[in-house]
Amino acid sequence: MSKPAELPVYSMAGKQVGSIALPEALFAAPWKSDLVHQVVTAMQANLRQNRAHTKDRSEVSGGGKRPWKQKGTGQARHSSTRSPIWRHGGITFGPRNVRDYSEKINRKMKIAALLAALSKKAADGELILVDSFTFAAPKAAEAKKALLAIASAAGAAPLAKKAKNAALLALASYETNTIKSFGNFGNILTEEARNLNPLSILSHKYLVIENPEATFKTLAARTGSTGSRQAK
Repeated sequence: MSKPAELPVYSMAGKQVGSIALPEALFAAPWKSDLVHQVVTAMQANLRQNRAHTKDRSEVSGGGKRPWKQKGTGQARHSSTRSPIWRHGGITFGPRNVRDYSEKINRKMKIAALLAALSKKAADGELILVDSFTFAAPKAAEAKKALLAIASAAGAAPLAKKAKNAALLALASYETNTIKSFGNFGNILTEEARNLNPLSILSHKYLVIENPEATFKTLAARTGSTGSRQAK
């Protein structure tokens, strides 16, 4: 997979303040669609909450005695009104909240999928680098102004116009003011770099990395990628 040799680094004002080479170990991994699909669908399954629940005959109320005597009425025999064939009786084979939808994801698979997702963003021109997001206090207006400036400088119009899933902001560290400043943006998700995963990356159009040097080190340590060695 091809990748740009280096990318410009922008400030919050939309000015280019430098450039940085993308580490091959993080941004030159081959695209493996089957692997990525397996990991992403497993992550979605792990997020699934099982709420659908029906009561069986042991859980519904009533039915403490026979609705009528065993013999002599000319009707079929019934031992309880909690039987599934009765109205308000228990449900047979209905959904139960004890079902577990979670799937195991091997660490090597998750890392390989993460590297593939990062590399795809770089190859598709959907990776944007920002030197830092600095807010003296949570200000949505300043966050919007910075977003518009960066989108204009990077030639990424959807970053500012896309209504949903426009960008994932990968922060080098936890910054309360930054997170709160973008908190009301329905199309922007903020996440610490150490928590990046294939699902969140591929669910958004752009990946915006803050403080790329520190973030690259964090990702390299997490994935075990060092030097220019390409991950297999």
